[in-house]
Amino acid sequence: MSISFNDIPGLQVGHAQDIEAVTGCTVVLCPAGAVGGVDQRGGAPGTRETDLLRPMHLVEKVHAVLLTGGSAFGLAAADGVVRWLEENQIGYDTGIARVPIVPAAVLFDLSVGRADVRPDAAMGYAACQNAVNESGPPKMGSIGAGTGARVGNILGPAGRMNGGLGSAVIELGERLLVGALFAVNCFGDVIDPATGQILAGARKLPEQTFADTMQVLKQGVAGGFSSPGNTVIGVVATNATLSKEMVNKVAQMAHDGLARAIRPAHTMFDGDTIFALATEQGPAAEVNVIGAFAAEATTQAIINAVMAASPSLSA
Repeated sequence: MSISFNDIPGLQVGHAQDIEAVTGCTVVLCPAGAVGGVDQRGGAPGTRETDLLRPMHLVEKVHAVLLTGGSAFGLAAADGVVRWLEENQIGYDTGIARVPIVPAAVLFDLSVGRADVRPDAAMGYAACQNAVNESGPPKMGSIGAGTGARVGNILGPAGRMNGGLGSAVIELGERLLVGALFAVNCFGDVIDPATGQILAGARKLPEQTFADTMQVLKQGVAGGFSSPGNTVIGVVATNATLSKEMVNKVAQMAHDGLARAIRPAHTMFDGDTIFALATEQGPAAEVNVIGAFAAEATTQAIINAVMAASPSLSA
């Protein structure tokens, strides 16, 4: 039996989306709390509550991570996640109230569907409800935060392809799991690093053959180019017992997997952000091992995202 992201002890994944507006969000619930970390490398991020994830800050555990469309507007969906957690008495105990800790990151999908409809508190709340009500592996493709995702933007909207949401899990022994869950909405192309083949990316029209973003960059684009609507956001997670410093290192190392699968990565047009979670429901582990396989899971999750997405060209 194959292992999915939902099989990592302590985590539950839920999606919610508006198909007509072509946008959505994905939540990773950690009801018992998970040690959290983050590493942000793209030039155009949109995030919430990332400072507290870094070492030398008081709070160590988070109760959910939100990945959402809608650009900065989509951060409003985190309010719904917070409300759901509070209703279920989940949060950091201040002695006065339990305060849910919900880091979030956004991607830009306003150029597809309806720009005036974005993930909001109601959608974030619905994603939490779906996380606890739905069983089985998380769905992949054009769902949740990946609903409005697109890849290969260098030649403009006419040549780009649908991105999506994907996940992957690697088993390290009987009790140790490392997984990744990513919404792929990149400026560059998605590559199979084993073969160098472009799997999704910018296409030349009318031929509909891959343009190869790196070659287009090398040759130069007449008049320059502008591509504000990108970003890859994701979560890597393990049931291992890791310190906060170690979890941040895992998030850092996971970016190697992003860079292996996306060419180019971490551009000024991307807000690439990776969260890391350790649920501490498994054994203590060597951080270098967890980080190395978090990068491998990241690569596979990104590939799975575009392979599961609708194959059509995107407007």
